Amino acid sequence: MQDQRQAPHHVVGLDFGTTNTVVALGGNGASEMLRFDGPKGSDTAFRSALCFWQDDAVRTGLASEAGPWAISEYLEYPEESRFIQSFKTVAASASFETASIFHKRYRFEELGHIFLDRLKAHAGGRLDRPPARVVVGRPVEYAGGRPDPALARTRYDAMFAALGTEVRYVYEPLGAAYSYASRLTEPATILVADFGGGTSDFSVVRVEAAGAGRRCVPLGHAGVGIAGDRFDFHILDKLVLPLLGKGGQYRSFDKTLEIPRSWYNDFGDWSRLALMRTPKVLAELERLRRTALDGDAIARMIAVIEREQGYPLYEAVGRTKRALSTADSTIFSFEGGGLKIEAQLDRRDFEAWIAADVARLEASVDQALDAAEVTASGIDRVFLTGGTSLIPRIRRIFAERFGDAAIDGGGELTSIAHGLALIGIEDDIDSWTA
Repeated sequence: MQDQRQAPHHVVGLDFGTTNTVVALGGNGASEMLRFDGPKGSDTAFRSALCFWQDDAVRTGLASEAGPWAISEYLEYPEESRFIQSFKTVAASASFETASIFHKRYRFEELGHIFLDRLKAHAGGRLDRPPARVVVGRPVEYAGGRPDPALARTRYDAMFAALGTEVRYVYEPLGAAYSYASRLTEPATILVADFGGGTSDFSVVRVEAAGAGRRCVPLGHAGVGIAGDRFDFHILDKLVLPLLGKGGQYRSFDKTLEIPRSWYNDFGDWSRLALMRTPKVLAELERLRRTALDGDAIARMIAVIEREQGYPLYEAVGRTKRALSTADSTIFSFEGGGLKIEAQLDRRDFEAWIAADVARLEASVDQALDAAEVTASGIDRVFLTGGTSLIPRIRRIFAERFGDAAIDGGGELTSIAHGLALIGIEDDIDSWTA
């Protein structure tokens, strides 16, 4: 039996996601998912997270871990570590320059280098040799208020150059489309809806019959910076942030003013929350606490930040959101940093909170159809992928337009990487790259 460390692969398909990163190995006409033997068992999903802690034995004075190992390190020593997640969402943000981690500042690409280095170290030797080609998924539209695609591309280039080989970029939903096409036997025009943590992307692809010289032909794309993390924010905004002072007031000389909402925008952004734990930010929050009409609320926010409660809060919100995918009602429960919450949340209320975002998602679907010059009646199959695709209100977008019978799913976390590796094997890869 051939040693898995020496098994040949020509292409790596890499889905660098906001929440999870997934890798597939392509060669000999097939794509194989790479599994990581993490602290809690084998999994294809490698959490897109980093953990740093001070260690004098390390040359830089800072040790680091990534993926599920980062989570384990954080959970063991939460107040002595710095935990960062969803850092992909700042790739296209000009306002993000560096992340302050203890005594050191890291640019986006430096965080990316550390992340990829740890991912390779945990790959069981299967990424030790540079492959012939790496195909990286990229969103159709980047996350953020004013995303700069050129800046994101520059940062991606610098990050993935660490892999030491040819790097190509392909729209993430096209990767999912190619993966789904491998399951089809008849020609079809398909709409792929890829719901990630930071962005939702849509592609229309024509799939020819098996054996055709060119199996898939991209027809049109669209995307929007709304996805799972945005839905998380609505739960935070309604159930958590009011207890931390949002909507409250503070005194400034002889005036009473509303507490700036920018504090809560940062707190509610998973990629920024951990970065608030700096002496400067905490000093500013302490000044705000002394002048706030409800100083206890600001004190609770300070405690959550100081005690590194961002990850447990993220997990509590995620559990609540997932529960509403199968139940009409659930209990949101969180305790940490002096904050204790137990609140019932009904699905109908959650759907009301996300209604404006759903409308923007529907508009983006229209844009993809228009770009492909097809109507809803011209779509034979709809493939939904990504964890957010399991939310009932999201599925109704497509059931109402295309009918339940047209909708398919599966491989919510793996389909993009699987397809990227298959695309990387193709001779005409130039027609797929973005």
